[in-house]
Amino acid sequence: MNNEISHYREFLKDNVRQKVDFSQTPQNRRVPPPPIEKPIPEGAKTIPLPPIEKAKLAGSIDLWSAIGQRESCRFYSDEPLSLDELSLLLWATQGARLKLDAGHALRTVPSAGCRHAFETYLCVLNVERLEKGIYRYLPLEHALLFSHTSEHLESRIVRATLGQRFTGDAAVLFVWTAIPYRMEWRYGLAAHKVIALDAGHVCQNLYLACQAIGAGTCAIAAYDQGEMDRLLGVDGEEEFTIYLAPAGKKG
Repeated sequence: MNNEISHYREFLKDNVRQKVDFSQTPQNRRVPPPPIEKPIPEGAKTIPLPPIEKAKLAGSIDLWSAIGQRESCRFYSDEPLSLDELSLLLWATQGARLKLDAGHALRTVPSAGCRHAFETYLCVLNVERLEKGIYRYLPLEHALLFSHTSEHLESRIVRATLGQRFTGDAAVLFVWTAIPYRMEWRYGLAAHKVIALDAGHVCQNLYLACQAIGAGTCAIAAYDQGEMDRLLGVDGEEEFTIYLAPAGKKG
């Protein structure tokens, strides 16, 4: 077998767990956990989302139908998503059900060790009552933080997704970044495989929630790392893009 292929296959195994001295992880050295979400900059513009009890009314089918009908969608109509619908998609993918302490919260998706290493960014193109631009989801507040606008946002999205044009046709592009230290705090060198596993939990919930509102999505793992990180305004080291998915009403 090619040595390089063998090396990368090792990432899928759990042999690293036998090599980690867990007594030396920050958690076991009693270092305080990193915060559940990035702080809100002073004076930042935040936008409350519709309460989830109201947003749930946007769903129209049962869970079993959503599972049975789930498929990737690469064609989107010009119909905007409503703020209720976006609220439901955000809650389904990273909503916080209960804050346990400064470093832990129960969410709508599972995460290894309750670490939840992700932040959710939105490239909003066609959502009612929201201007076009980049936003960050605040799960504890169930609100959006407006980050910045970007000229030629659709074309920048397409370029950052390596020419996949349908990403610029959607109502919104979900982009999940990883903050690795949230997981490394507990697991050290064993953190990185489970971060990748956790990303799958998040995106599967997006698929099912999209089905419930008559929308579609398509998971994307092929993108230009530097371009996407620059579009979001993250540093690419302590926080970087790991997964993305456009969403919108089906065309």
